Amino acid sequence: GFDGAVSYKDGEVALVAALRAAAPNGVDKYFDNTGGVSTEAVLKAMNNGARIALCGVISGYNSGEMGLSNYQMLLHRRVKVEGFICTDHFSKYAEVKGELAALVKAGKIVYKEDIQEGLANYVPALNRLFDGSNTGKLLLKID
Repeated sequence: GFDGAVSYKDGEVALVAALRAAAPNGVDKYFDNTGGVSTEAVLKAMNNGARIALCGVISGYNSGEMGLSNYQMLLHRRVKVEGFICTDHFSKYAEVKGELAALVKAGKIVYKEDIQEGLANYVPALNRLFDGSNTGKLLLKID
């Protein structure tokens, strides 16, 4: 389960306020695959000794801007950051795939798909990942 959800799309000020409302006692753990505004907002709400699992920085893939303006918060809050790559855990793929498939079948995991069509739409479909316009798992159906 989870305690709440927030959206980055309203900007950093609104995001910080939403985080503080959703986590009034602060944030202890953060799975970061976006970087940018989202991470900067979370750093402002982190507790001392919090942990970050760093998986990606998609917000900067196109712009090249992957630095944080409030990097010092990692020091001030004594945050532990650990990067990981999915392929580091490839040996568990078959086991996890079976567990997740069972959860999907039981209705305990529900997901959305954003299906775009046609190879000619490859670039616009891919850009949906970077501009935030996709909703759910982005798929490209090729005729």
